Amino acid sequence: MSDWRDDLPAVRGDLRRDVALNGLTWLKVGGPADLLFNPADAQDLSDFLQALPPDLPVLPMGVGSNLLVRDGGLRGVVVRLVGPLAKITVEDDLLIAGAGALDQNVARAAQRAGLAGIEFMIGIPGTIGGAMKMNAGAFGGETRDRLVWAEIVTRDGVIRRLDKAALEFGYRRSALSEGAIVLRAAFALEPGDPAIILRRMDEIRAERESAQPIRVATGGSTFKNPDGRRAWQLVDEAGCRGLVHGHAMVSDKHCNFLINRGGATAREIEELGEMVRARVQARSGVSLAWEIVRIGEEAGA
Repeated sequence: MSDWRDDLPAVRGDLRRDVALNGLTWLKVGGPADLLFNPADAQDLSDFLQALPPDLPVLPMGVGSNLLVRDGGLRGVVVRLVGPLAKITVEDDLLIAGAGALDQNVARAAQRAGLAGIEFMIGIPGTIGGAMKMNAGAFGGETRDRLVWAEIVTRDGVIRRLDKAALEFGYRRSALSEGAIVLRAAFALEPGDPAIILRRMDEIRAERESAQPIRVATGGSTFKNPDGRRAWQLVDEAGCRGLVHGHAMVSDKHCNFLINRGGATAREIEELGEMVRARVQARSGVSLAWEIVRIGEEAGA
């Protein structure tokens, strides 16, 4: 039987078949990707996308910190942005970060350069690409606050630069076009005392560690905050703190976090999330929206 993967274009990066994704997401669940591509650079990715069939799904993936991959895995191509696509540079007061750069590393780079305005990123466990896609925010800051421009590559391989207005940021969303992959982003910062910046970052780290489950398999905030409400409070009021389903659990430390206690399937975690949503709806009339991105196929599909 022929395999569509036998006719792929040549690449300079790393291209592998049938790669298990459960080791690449923070929730430690998920079936295999048909293909996993680590491009050598932006041009390598652009050339690859141009040569692919236009209807083939392509998904960018950072460290999988807010991603739930279903047990049947992902069809198409998963793109991971590493190496040159995770580079961070500073030009005067402009910090330019590759999409694969960890948000926390971006905050550290700014602090070392004596640049203030992006300290909140020390509390976000993801990458710049994901932060751009969902306008990630925490501790009083959002990705859009200091953004000047972003470079993207569209699904047909065209590289474009967009200003902040074109991205139409909102609460945990942006207007990035379907199939677009962020390559890098530029942030306008301001000079500051590195010691004061570091002190603020230390405060954010301490606050995060005291309030959120860390060093466990979790996917970050599970549900978006409804207008004027806190998702964790609604979950708590519905009696879901510590709720267990199979090997999945609602954190008893911060109940807007779901935890893989060890051996959970993606299905168990997603079912637990839906149980929480149903109880919150019944208790308060509020329909919680998922913040964790759920993708892929069910096992056996």
